Amino acid sequence: MVEKSRPQVIALEEHYWDKELVGTYAGGDIIRAPALEERLYDLSELRLKEMDEAGVDYQIISHGASSAQNLPAEIALKMTQGVNDRLHRAVQQHPKRFGAFAAVPTHDAREGADELERCVTKLGFHGAMLHGLANGVFLDDKRFWPIFERAEKLGVPVYFHPAAPQQVVVDKYYKEYVQVAPAILSAGWGFTVEAATTAIRMVLSGVFEKHPNLQCILGHLGEGIPFLIARMDEALSRGSKVQFRETFSSHFSVTTSGFFSNPALLCTMQELGIDRIMFSIDWPFVKNTTGTEWLKTVPLCAEDKAKLMSGNAKRLLKLKM
Repeated sequence: MVEKSRPQVIALEEHYWDKELVGTYAGGDIIRAPALEERLYDLSELRLKEMDEAGVDYQIISHGASSAQNLPAEIALKMTQGVNDRLHRAVQQHPKRFGAFAAVPTHDAREGADELERCVTKLGFHGAMLHGLANGVFLDDKRFWPIFERAEKLGVPVYFHPAAPQQVVVDKYYKEYVQVAPAILSAGWGFTVEAATTAIRMVLSGVFEKHPNLQCILGHLGEGIPFLIARMDEALSRGSKVQFRETFSSHFSVTTSGFFSNPALLCTMQELGIDRIMFSIDWPFVKNTTGTEWLKTVPLCAEDKAKLMSGNAKRLLKLKM
């Protein structure tokens, strides 16, 4: 059981699958592994058992990629509403252990914004998670800005999660090595490139100047950006008014999902500050114990460790726990 003497542990990139939504995708990001699928479809006993064994107090649950970003327009809204309603019912069964990020349809940004608002104001969700490109279009495109406008108005963050690279990218950059190392398309490299590119494009797009209170989240300790941010800031400022470091550091928080390295954590902390880093695991793709055992080793003072474990998440997501 959870130790009462320590800070709470909140993990906020923890996934599940909705059977109707997953059923619309044939291949693509869908992984076929029985033990993994069992966990992705579980929103109760198995999930809670593994949380308890590892000392995870609370999960923010979100749908795995590709979620709603590649749904056909004619079914996107209705299906996504069903997905969110079913997740809400599962959260209501265990409200002290589960919260949720909304799936958001992007076929029509106004409808997507309305669905986000419904999820936040009616269902009590804590923000949104978007996955990769939306039917081949990067999410910084102005057609999607109504979603970001609504997130700003509601005071909730948008979590940019990776999805598989587009086939044209696979063919040009990776195809010779997919058989040698399949994960080059996912956590081995492709996911990092996709999500980091989305974040960089968001900074360059001007959306944060238009919506100065918009807050976003990147997983995996910022998809490499904290390590590169000084060089990027200097280079992107050449011949432009771009202030990359200032904009990124003011609008993005990062999580530790699937990335449990003390040197990487310290680098990220030095560049972004501890207030911009939140604990996550990336369950069930990563075991809960991998993350919580790492927490015991982080070289932080008690105050900063508490911020990492749950304090920052409570503040950003306005959690009353």
